[in-house]
Amino acid sequence: MNNSPYIGRFAPSPSGALHFGSLVAALGSYLRARSLQGQWKVRIEDIDPPREVPGAADDILRTLESCGLHWDGPLLYQSQRLEAYEYHLQQLIAQDNAYFCHCSRKQIKAMGGTYDGGCGQLTTPHSDGALRIRNRAGISQFTDNLQGPVTTDITFATEDFIIKRSDGLYAYQLAVVLDDAYQGMTEVVRGADLLEATVRQISLYHMFNLPVPQWLHLPLACETPGFKLSKQNHATAVDKRHPQPALQAALAFLGQSPVEMSGDIRQMLAQAVTQFDLSRIPVRHEILLG
Repeated sequence: MNNSPYIGRFAPSPSGALHFGSLVAALGSYLRARSLQGQWKVRIEDIDPPREVPGAADDILRTLESCGLHWDGPLLYQSQRLEAYEYHLQQLIAQDNAYFCHCSRKQIKAMGGTYDGGCGQLTTPHSDGALRIRNRAGISQFTDNLQGPVTTDITFATEDFIIKRSDGLYAYQLAVVLDDAYQGMTEVVRGADLLEATVRQISLYHMFNLPVPQWLHLPLACETPGFKLSKQNHATAVDKRHPQPALQAALAFLGQSPVEMSGDIRQMLAQAVTQFDLSRIPVRHEILLG
């Protein structure tokens, strides 16, 4: 780590209740930040209304509080940042670093599954549709603080990917980069399902001339290989009334020493922070439960 004050975060989407897999990500990022005497922020990633569940954001926050995972500073909601996203998109368009695309998924599948950049070569460019980055950076490698050196497929890394959808919604890749930079993140701790997407985010950091954070991708909690616990497959919510067993299980999942079970969740977390050892987290992309 560099000498800058550590700032980390947990950034859930409000598509359902906080389940065990999300608790692992929240706890892992919290312990990493607190063990380095750093800040831990929470951001609600609410820019995809069709996938969001009414009341889920508040429920997630109440669950974090019941687990003693209290964040620093104000909450940030991505839905409050739409003007910032649009401002940066317009900059990209003005610099010829983004273009509109009309290609369908079926057409891209016919290209072999990777977009060929055709709409970016048109003599008369489209004036609407999905907006794609002209991916001049094309980053394909980075070093993860848990997983080590990571190299992704070069065609994936260099593809002109979508940064604003044809339905007008801002893409995750764009929003997460601009928000992590806005909040001053020095390290992004999250699940290994986002390991490959990191190269696209690093490319965006370069395109926007923003400082790139460090990365730490935690193993995913899976019931079967390749299927992580998620809100979409109805993973069981963490019990807000009695969260101690879930916290202890999340610590074990992360390879950490057990803490004394206590009615005072703050004491459990304080002990967990003192005992936190990054080297004990399994260097795997998935861990099967049960």
